[in-house]
Amino acid sequence: MTLGIPYVLGLPYGQWLSEHRAEVIGHVQEHILLAVYTIIIASVLGLLISLAVYRRVSISTVTISLAATGFTLPSVALFGILFSLVGGSLLAIFPPLVLYALLPIVRNSIVGLQNVDPNILDAARGMGMGRFRMLWQIELPMAWPVIVAGLRVSTQLTVGIVTIAAFVKGIGMGVYAFDALDNLGSTNTGNEAITCVIFVIAIALVFDAIWVVIRRLTTPRGSHA
Repeated sequence: MTLGIPYVLGLPYGQWLSEHRAEVIGHVQEHILLAVYTIIIASVLGLLISLAVYRRVSISTVTISLAATGFTLPSVALFGILFSLVGGSLLAIFPPLVLYALLPIVRNSIVGLQNVDPNILDAARGMGMGRFRMLWQIELPMAWPVIVAGLRVSTQLTVGIVTIAAFVKGIGMGVYAFDALDNLGSTNTGNEAITCVIFVIAIALVFDAIWVVIRRLTTPRGSHA
């Protein structure tokens, strides 16, 4: 007994999981899709922002600071505000998720692009390379390992924050976490909480492994950190 509330595990975990297999698979798929869509949107937006500002140190510093400020906003409060404006639709979910995913992408992209060896860029200019060609053939390939590192961190953050999105709309693995909290001490709430934790960790590990493979396949020789 904890705080006067009896803890009841209910069915053995393996049996509970077997009986709820289809439901769990459905929520896992929802969680993965939400994370994938968020990362795609945040990646495109973050890279475009970084490419627009990285050449100017003062502007890029302000951009990173703004992204960091957005990251500090309380997620539950932000979801709640959007829910009050647009209801329980995906429009109340994606803006906060993308906002939280931006910081690692923007920061790493700007830092990676700004840290390209200036001597190499000077040599490229001397060979008559234009700005776009230098960006595509020199700056982006050299900054890519740092950019991918930001994408990996952003993905891990997104997988975790997607769990909180169930606060607004009953999708993803967060459904089990909030249901367990709402019915604390009831039968099988322990199984629900365990399911949320195990599968969110598993999803995060799978995504991280995918980024490791992408990095190895796409990083130019000699650029591996």
